[in-house]
Amino acid sequence: MSSKKVITFGEIMLRLSTPDYQRFAQATSFDINYGGGEANVAVSLANYGINASLVTRLPQNDIGRACRMELEKYGVDTSNIQYGGERLGIYFLETGAVARPSKVVYDRAHSSFATVEPGTFDWDKIFEGADWFHWTGITPAVSQGAADVCLEAIKAANKKGITVSCDLNYRKNLWKYGKKANEVMPELVAGCDIVLGNEEDAEMVLGIKPVGVDVTGGKVEAAAYKSVSEQIMKQFPKVKKVITTLRGSISANHNTWSGVLFDGKNLYTAPTYQITHIVDRVGGGDSFMGGLIYGLLSYNDDEKALRFATAASCLKHTIHGDFNQVSVSEVEKLMSGDASGRVSR
Repeated sequence: MSSKKVITFGEIMLRLSTPDYQRFAQATSFDINYGGGEANVAVSLANYGINASLVTRLPQNDIGRACRMELEKYGVDTSNIQYGGERLGIYFLETGAVARPSKVVYDRAHSSFATVEPGTFDWDKIFEGADWFHWTGITPAVSQGAADVCLEAIKAANKKGITVSCDLNYRKNLWKYGKKANEVMPELVAGCDIVLGNEEDAEMVLGIKPVGVDVTGGKVEAAAYKSVSEQIMKQFPKVKKVITTLRGSISANHNTWSGVLFDGKNLYTAPTYQITHIVDRVGGGDSFMGGLIYGLLSYNDDEKALRFATAASCLKHTIHGDFNQVSVSEVEKLMSGDASGRVSR
């Protein structure tokens, strides 16, 4: 186990997905998983041997306890989880195929997490000995209380000099409590060192568009990412690295996948993977972030960290559920160029 300690903060939900690519109207049963942006990152990191802790709030009932046990199964530290509130949030997933995209229906209003208030968590205690704090743009979208607690956490992490990362993760269906993403997010992003997103996230969350680049033609050139990254760094001086995931959707089953990292001077680009038979792409971005945090903590090399993140998330597309259940050696094998999928024995 690494001596590095990472804290993540966000909602974990019960995921109910239709089996065998069925539509919601066809399904007579659902497959059960648990997942959520920050929980997915914590599971990835625990798999890589990092001490990863999820801070969240669960209902004091059997479903809340089952959710906690699922996290513990993967080695995530659950000691900072609070009990309270009425219910675990749920999301329903209809898995798309070929030309039919996947669909998500949320049922998370008034969940245990959505009703958190400032003062719920003792951040000074939680951050003792921590190296890193991660949150996503989903958390402040859920409720004003969740946004306030997220800001409280970022400020506490900044005071202790802990590295803070954010996945901008714009979800238009979640911002329902009367505030827009661009009213809430800038104050939170201002406390971050590492920012992950894509050009849509940057525009919808921070109002930043690529300068002098046409991204509508389906081809997004490196210049677009450099332009967005430079603008983010100018607007938020604390930010040291901006990372962008590059997903090309050829169909619901076939995507191309890569990423770029800008450190203020250099723009690094990862190899592009052809993911031709997607098993489950939900959690793909979180698996990228988990790989990136591991890479930045473990390698003194931004480009290698980016390549690790891209390979890790490529593998996630082959795994059912939200969690990326792969090891460091499996990711490094793919990084080395072995994508054969031959039986390992």
